Amino acid sequence: MKYLLLIIAIAVTIFTACNNSNNNSSKKGSDKTQAKQEAPTVAATKATTPVNDILAGYLQLKNALANDNGSDAAAAGNTMVGAFQKFNKSVLTAAQKKVYEDVEDDAREHAEHIGKNADNVPHQREHFDMLSKDMYELVKTFGGGQNLYQDYCPMFNDGKGATWLSESKEIRNPYLGKKMPTCGTVKEELK
Repeated sequence: MKYLLLIIAIAVTIFTACNNSNNNSSKKGSDKTQAKQEAPTVAATKATTPVNDILAGYLQLKNALANDNGSDAAAAGNTMVGAFQKFNKSVLTAAQKKVYEDVEDDAREHAEHIGKNADNVPHQREHFDMLSKDMYELVKTFGGGQNLYQDYCPMFNDGKGATWLSESKEIRNPYLGKKMPTCGTVKEELK
C-alpha cells in the first residue's frame, strides 16, 4: 500500500512538472499562437443561454462595423436572421417569452435591413443603433453566457449618442469605425 501511494505521488509530481513546462514553452510562441491557444479557454467559460446564436451574430456584426466592412456586417445580419428563425421559444418561461416576442420582430427587421445593405454602411449603422437596444433587452432577460459590456458613443447620430454591446472592455466603436475607433466609454458591465 505504501508503494502504491509513493508511485501515485511521483506520477502527480511528474505530470504537474510536465504541464508547467508545456505552459512555459507555449508562452514563447507568437501572438497568433497564444491567441489560438487561449481561445478554447475563453470558449469553455461561456455558458449556454437561449440567445447564444443571436448574440454571436450580433457580436460579429458589431466587429464588422467597427472595421467599416459592410459585406461582413451584411453576412452577420443574415446570420442573426437565421438564428431568430431557429429560436426555440418552447424552452422559455412565460415572462421570458413575452420579452422575446416584444423584441423579436423589431430586432429581426433591423438584422434583415443590415443584411440587405452591404454597400451602405451608414444605413447599416442606423439599424445597428436600434438593434443594439433590442439586444440589450434580450441579454438583460436571458443573460449573455459571457461577460459583456454596454458601451456608449456620445458622437453618433448628430451628438444624440448610441449604445452597443461588446465582448471586450476595449472600445472598438461600430458607429464611427476606423475614423474614431476608440471613441466611447463602458456604460455597464453585464454578467
